[in-house]
Amino acid sequence: MHDSPLLRKPSAGAGWYQRITREEAGWEFLNFEARLLRRDETWAGDTGENEYAIVLLGGNFSVSSTHGTWRTEHGRKDVFSGIAHTLYLPRRTNFVLTAESDTLDIACGWCATDQDRPACFKRPEEAAIELRGGDNANRQINSLLPPGFDCHRLVCVEVYTPSGNWSSFPAHKHDIRTINPDGTLKEARLEETYFYKIDRPQGFAIQQVYTADRSLDEIVRAHNNDVVMVPRGYHPVVAGHGYTVYYLNFLTGSDQSLANTDDPDHAWIYGTWKGQDPRLPLVTAAMNRAEG
Repeated sequence: MHDSPLLRKPSAGAGWYQRITREEAGWEFLNFEARLLRRDETWAGDTGENEYAIVLLGGNFSVSSTHGTWRTEHGRKDVFSGIAHTLYLPRRTNFVLTAESDTLDIACGWCATDQDRPACFKRPEEAAIELRGGDNANRQINSLLPPGFDCHRLVCVEVYTPSGNWSSFPAHKHDIRTINPDGTLKEARLEETYFYKIDRPQGFAIQQVYTADRSLDEIVRAHNNDVVMVPRGYHPVVAGHGYTVYYLNFLTGSDQSLANTDDPDHAWIYGTWKGQDPRLPLVTAAMNRAEG
């Protein structure tokens, strides 16, 4: 399996351990980074002409900003110990984020906007949980910034795939904006990042990113803290047997939407599932409170 241009391994720099800018990716909108901070360390920033979404991966933080102050309570120990707190910050916001745990792990996605929306702090119990698919294509999706959230372009979800299960399957794409005959959105044009966490250090997931004509056809082995970039095409995932796979999706593009088109070769699989995976849900908001 060759090194794919779509795979970004973690590295250290200026407080972050993952960072992908739209310029580096050759994209129009989407930027992503992940940061580690120690207790009392701060991250001071300015959203500029961008909207930001900050997702708590593990630990606790407080934020003071020109649009409000917030503090997490019952932050999860790690992504396998509860559901995320999510902070949405509009453009032109100065902020200082302070780590209030021995280790703080956060992710941030952002994109340019010309609109002003209200800041919002979303707690774990406010994130809707969906169990999607069935049988060994069953997974848990926590909606952090779902379609319909009061922002301009950003969408964010976190997905849990049990050992050996398929995810983002049947495969779908969202790379051409198309409209249904009734005027509703059929497919949005979206850029997307998959940021992975695996419950054991040697664990992995396999992800394919491909187009119908195979002008793009990459198969990637993703490990803990890796990012897979999805510029276009279908993009299914399978969790390595024995390992629980988490990925955080940021999407942005033509619409604040998840409208997509299935790979017609595999769409027949819908409706064939016989049951739900008894391991799901893997995390709940109650787990955050148990962590303290």
